[in-house]
Amino acid sequence: MARNKEAMIFLIDVGPSMHSVLPEVGKLIFAKSDLVGIVLFGTKDTNNELEKEVGGYEHVFVLRDIGVVDEADLETLNLPRGTFPGDFLDAIVVGMDMLIKKFNPKEKLKKCLHLITNAQCATKEPYEGTKVDQAVTIAHQMNAQGISLNCLIFRERLWGVENQQVIDENDKLLNQFSQQAVANIVHVDSTTSLLGAIKTRRINPVTIFRGDLELSSTMKIKVWVYKKTAEEKFPTLKKYSDEAPTSDKYATHEVKVDFEYKIMEDPDKIVPPEQRIKGYRYGPQVVPISASEWEAAKVKLKKSVKLLGFTKASNISRHYYMKDVNIFIPEPGNTKAIIAVSALARAMQEKNRSAILRCVWREGQGKVIVGVLTPNLSSVDKIPDSFYFNVLPFAEDVREFQFPSLSKFSSCQPDEKQQEAADDFVKMLDLTSSNGKELLQPEYTPNPVLAQFYRFLDLKSKDPGSDIPELDNSLKKIAEPDFDILSRNKSITNHFEKQFELKENSKKRKLSRHAWRGKPSVSDEKEVGKEGEVPETQSASLVKALPSTNVEKIGDLNPVQDFEAMMKRRDSSKWTSKAIKDMKSHIFYLLENSFEGHSYQKAIECLIALREGCILEQEPREFNDFLLDMCKKWSKTDLADFLSLMPSKNITLISKIEAADSDLTEAAAKNFPVTFNESPE
Repeated sequence: MARNKEAMIFLIDVGPSMHSVLPEVGKLIFAKSDLVGIVLFGTKDTNNELEKEVGGYEHVFVLRDIGVVDEADLETLNLPRGTFPGDFLDAIVVGMDMLIKKFNPKEKLKKCLHLITNAQCATKEPYEGTKVDQAVTIAHQMNAQGISLNCLIFRERLWGVENQQVIDENDKLLNQFSQQAVANIVHVDSTTSLLGAIKTRRINPVTIFRGDLELSSTMKIKVWVYKKTAEEKFPTLKKYSDEAPTSDKYATHEVKVDFEYKIMEDPDKIVPPEQRIKGYRYGPQVVPISASEWEAAKVKLKKSVKLLGFTKASNISRHYYMKDVNIFIPEPGNTKAIIAVSALARAMQEKNRSAILRCVWREGQGKVIVGVLTPNLSSVDKIPDSFYFNVLPFAEDVREFQFPSLSKFSSCQPDEKQQEAADDFVKMLDLTSSNGKELLQPEYTPNPVLAQFYRFLDLKSKDPGSDIPELDNSLKKIAEPDFDILSRNKSITNHFEKQFELKENSKKRKLSRHAWRGKPSVSDEKEVGKEGEVPETQSASLVKALPSTNVEKIGDLNPVQDFEAMMKRRDSSKWTSKAIKDMKSHIFYLLENSFEGHSYQKAIECLIALREGCILEQEPREFNDFLLDMCKKWSKTDLADFLSLMPSKNITLISKIEAADSDLTEAAAKNFPVTFNESPE
């Protein structure tokens, strides 16, 4: 998506009835190439060329002429408060005159007027004709000059009867611009919506597909596909170097990063690009795949959009949608395509059907997209009907999460009063106002994270030592619970709180194994760190916390930690198999040298660690064969009592559910070691 150069003039009403929202209007953000002018109306003073040339146009003040915004102009947006009623028609004429005088009609440039007002004050009577005639004349002139109008009307509350006639008249005048010219009118009723509706960043949509929507081999409709929504991401912050001399005016201050690849066995030798090959992890191994192999394995697809069939709209749930929404429109100017899309969309709407499509947006695209097409009927004569398109998941995209049954919580079910209190509490959180309008409408709600980021960036540019500012009131209404809603529903929250008794969890939290978490006990005779000595009470936990990335064998002191460290090593594929082999040998050693079961507990811990490691690395047969060998070897010896301990510790064979490479069913795995003398099914 590209952005064209644009010249914009902001016509801002600073009259008495707009004073409360001027701080929000002042939070405009521009790109470095934007050509911006600012005109205020409703001011005490008058400053514009039309007033000097022909007279009239009073209380319209050109605060900033059209030009690129720089750091010195940022303070200009501290808008003054006017004392006179504003005439928005005069402001539109002054702004249009500035654009006409500044730019050549043949110059390829987007020209736009942004009008911000509450349209509450009456406009002056024209010298000739009616106010409607005057508005139509201005609109025709804007069309001839290629100037568009974005009008943002702010009305926080319903005004008195004495203003209603003026408001109705002004709305009628503004509607003339939307009918006669390229104009967009937006109404907002809160400072938060006002902040979100002021959009200075304009993005030209780019098609992702132009071609045929194939309903059958003989029936095709010419369509264009655009992105309807897209994720707003943080701006990229590039690295900046101040090493260049200040006298060098051509310095780019760009930072370039180069990577060198070296052989582990010979760190001094650099591997050239032609000798490198990408590797992909598959379990503990790294599988090399060359670029030619990747290219040969790619699926070569032809560009197309084909209908697979229709289904009931109720069969497609909202949570199936996977990515951003696209929009299908008929090919502009193609009357047959417009009629065909309209007929199909209205038939689908009437029959309550959705269409399933197979899409390949570009020639040679590496993947197929399957999605659902939903009709979008237009209520405006000039805008044709269209479709919304959402991507659907394949079988591999579906995630089946298993949750334990709630039957064991039957004793904790809420009673009738608790259920009623919970229902009232949930209903209270509805952000729909009494007139049915949503309080935080997505299209008029700014992203508080981005808004705060730009505000902090502005402060940092002026003072590098600035602290992060607090959220202002407009952003708090988005990021924090609405105080007005909570205060109005205080009785509901109090009732909900009384119905549910809060108790402190008596279960103690598990202590972390990090060494040096607390100070050593006063009773310890040796001090930590003194001549390298460590108290005996902390020596075990300290060893557990020591770095273990270079462990090469399983020791007697902490075999579980050594085993886990070896399994995590990725500098060679040998460590996984070596760790499993060494842990088996260590378990045999512990049991064969055990005296009256004194090492059984340690062997159990090692056996549990071995089982978890084999599941994690998808090596179930290694563990299953080892466990069966143990039973076969020791079932009729003194170590048979150790085997009887395993069911109580949940040590069983690894089933297919735990590891796909296992050949045991869950029932056969759990039957161990009752039937260890029999071969598992």
